[in-house]
Amino acid sequence: MRSVAVKVLKNKLSEYIATRCLRRDSAPLHSRRPNVYARTTVRRTLALGSLVVGGVIAAACSSPASPPATLPRDTLLDPSTCRQCHADHYNDWAASMHAYASDDPVFLAMNKRGQRETNGQLGDFCVKCHAPMALHEGATKDGTDLAQVPQKLHGVTCFFCHTVDQVNGAHDDPLHLSDDPVMRGEFGDPVSNTAHEASYSTLHDRDHADSATMCGACHDIVTPQGAAIERTFAEWQGSVFSHAGGDTCSQCHMHESQDLKPIAQAPNVFARHYHAHDFPAVDTQLPPMTPASTLTPEIQTFLDTTLQTALCVTAQGGVRVILDNVGAGHAWPSGSAQDRRAWIEVTASLAGNMIYESGVVPDGTPITSLKDPDLWLLRDCMFDAAGKQVSMFWQAASTESNELPAQATFDQTDPRFYQTHIVQFYPRSRGALPQMPDTVTMRVRLQPMGLDVLDDLVQSGDLDPKVRARMGTYEVASTPPLEWTAVKANLTYTEGAVPVTCVSASSFNVAADKVPATNHTRCSP
Repeated sequence: MRSVAVKVLKNKLSEYIATRCLRRDSAPLHSRRPNVYARTTVRRTLALGSLVVGGVIAAACSSPASPPATLPRDTLLDPSTCRQCHADHYNDWAASMHAYASDDPVFLAMNKRGQRETNGQLGDFCVKCHAPMALHEGATKDGTDLAQVPQKLHGVTCFFCHTVDQVNGAHDDPLHLSDDPVMRGEFGDPVSNTAHEASYSTLHDRDHADSATMCGACHDIVTPQGAAIERTFAEWQGSVFSHAGGDTCSQCHMHESQDLKPIAQAPNVFARHYHAHDFPAVDTQLPPMTPASTLTPEIQTFLDTTLQTALCVTAQGGVRVILDNVGAGHAWPSGSAQDRRAWIEVTASLAGNMIYESGVVPDGTPITSLKDPDLWLLRDCMFDAAGKQVSMFWQAASTESNELPAQATFDQTDPRFYQTHIVQFYPRSRGALPQMPDTVTMRVRLQPMGLDVLDDLVQSGDLDPKVRARMGTYEVASTPPLEWTAVKANLTYTEGAVPVTCVSASSFNVAADKVPATNHTRCSP
């Protein structure tokens, strides 16, 4: 039976080779699979076939009889080298936070201050994620001299990501780089070329669960004192997205083209699905000297589709805001939630006169400056070993969080499905407003980095004051804001025996179980 199977396999491989070599515009062998664990029969077949007829595809599809000479390692270290054959990938990357990671003025200011306030004990804590190749190549030890480091070693570079061969931990960049200049990627049939050798790696395959461990290694951060200040990977692991039917980090943050295109401008390269390398999320490169008032379509889509929202008013005049984190594969807001500022703005009026507001702050004013007992501010707070609230991560030994949790299940019959329906009460006492409003509005607002954090860095002399004006405040979930009126309210539920009417921009099941919002107990604005 085995000999028959091998013969059939050889025939199928021969047929595949002939088709692939004659038709460069054919569909790629490896395209997105329905979930993170499902491996296609074709890929399994090819993996087995490589053991039986190793090298046949490479010999048939490329002209060199032996592996061609490749570029020296020092040349491959430079992302501009990659640009010559991978112009689209390079342009994506150049606009990304990966490219900007060690040039971001906020990072530079925080690292400078942290090194000073810890007498240098912070060491390579920041730079090993923000400029890993500069550290790996011995061009810096702590990131305070990045202005003198060659630009090719700035940021999270092509060479760094594509030479990772092991993940030896879950946080603070435990990634191991190979000793060879082989570029690792998601394709098992790389085209032979004169730039670099290439090989398949599950760590780089967006459709394989291993790839999330590589992303998570730098996107979970634990401070020297033990505070888990960034938990994006751990949040994903605890969500339904980490299971069959979910998504890996790259399946969300590396958009896959529907059309086929050559992914390199080089001889014999055939069409595949292209995976963007801009890694859209809430952090963006700060524009030169103007407010960050516009976002890329990809980032705006993230903001518009991450949360499902509803705005409700009770028959007694109480306001309810319901948020559900349906789109993120992790909590929201995630990442550096100790520095992010996400909040809900609620206004209520009667006959055109404002009778109540919460979370309303003038542009350019830190949200933390509000004296607002009902403010719903989503963030992490940090505390030192003595339990005192602190503002900078190197001081942190613990955190308190009220982020919106990630989805636990896709099964609507499972009670956990509705545990992410988080409801906040206005006023916080769960009472009623002074008068019954005829119009109520709500919007969710987000600053990737809080203005109060920037003010702190300016005050310490570590950040240029001009940077502050370049930090944008974004609208999340609903543009324009949700507006409740008695006429517009078309969704209902009861709170005890009290009728509640709601509006939503989506098909929100407002009558489903809801979990009261977690409000900070130790945090001060």
